[in-house]
Amino acid sequence: MPRTAAAADRLVFVEETGSTNTLARERVSNGTLDVTGGAAFGGAAGGVTGGDAHTVVAVVAADRQTAGRGRLDHTWQSRPGESSTVTYVVGVPCDIATDQSVNGWLQMIAGLATLDGIDAALADCGARRVDGDGAGCGDDAGRAGLQLKWPNDIFLDGRKLGGILAELVPLPGDAAHAAIVFGVGLNLAVPADRLPTAQATSLHLHYGPLPAGDDLRDRIAAGTVAALRRRLAAFAANPHAAAGALRAETAARSYTLGRRAVAHFVDGSSLEGETVALNADASITLRDDAGVEHAVRTGDVGVLPA
Repeated sequence: MPRTAAAADRLVFVEETGSTNTLARERVSNGTLDVTGGAAFGGAAGGVTGGDAHTVVAVVAADRQTAGRGRLDHTWQSRPGESSTVTYVVGVPCDIATDQSVNGWLQMIAGLATLDGIDAALADCGARRVDGDGAGCGDDAGRAGLQLKWPNDIFLDGRKLGGILAELVPLPGDAAHAAIVFGVGLNLAVPADRLPTAQATSLHLHYGPLPAGDDLRDRIAAGTVAALRRRLAAFAANPHAAAGALRAETAARSYTLGRRAVAHFVDGSSLEGETVALNADASITLRDDAGVEHAVRTGDVGVLPA
């Protein structure tokens, strides 16, 4: 992954691992993956920085995962050349990571940065929209059809292209900062007959021409690193001010807003209703059939058929 190696501060690449998130967590915890870099944040060492200071982004990637995970312990299957399994690691001040009024935007930043990386890679490749037989449809590559499904999925033309799993990891010997591990799985060239569900899709079914899977993964990851660094630095400089702009941008690229959805919670309960708002703290509001509005901050949210 030469482009990613040039863009990231640190790159760990293995042919196979159980989970890139697990590998990243282990290396952060044992001190072999440093995401502080000595950069100044508010007078202390930290990976996410404001102003002109450097934002450290580390990458852990694998050709194949054997035990990839998603939210609520969902599994993620991957094969070399067909899927991208890449984890991005950044350091953040604990006062941001634990502030419930703004920390939900960290997940949204990861989603927007992933869209940035895909957009940049498609443009760099000169890819254009194609139909199911690979014939050009005339639309330019980029934003058309690429959206975020709250809180952690990448959607393309109404189907799931990938997902993001965010985890908080303590930093050894640094009580003021923590690492955020963003695991991003994307379907790049999965054959239509091997997609895991009827709702899933793969990038090559919508855009072409595309390079080989490993090259495409490298281009997307490098663009994602650059976007994460830029977005996180701006967020860390003034989280509450940045949240307003993030709210507008996320709403504009949301697959969830305005649709009927069901939220599944870890206790086994669920809530169904219309998604009527993206809130200031990055939660969403569902209005149930009785007209009662509920703020949803965590859970797995599925968009229901119209």
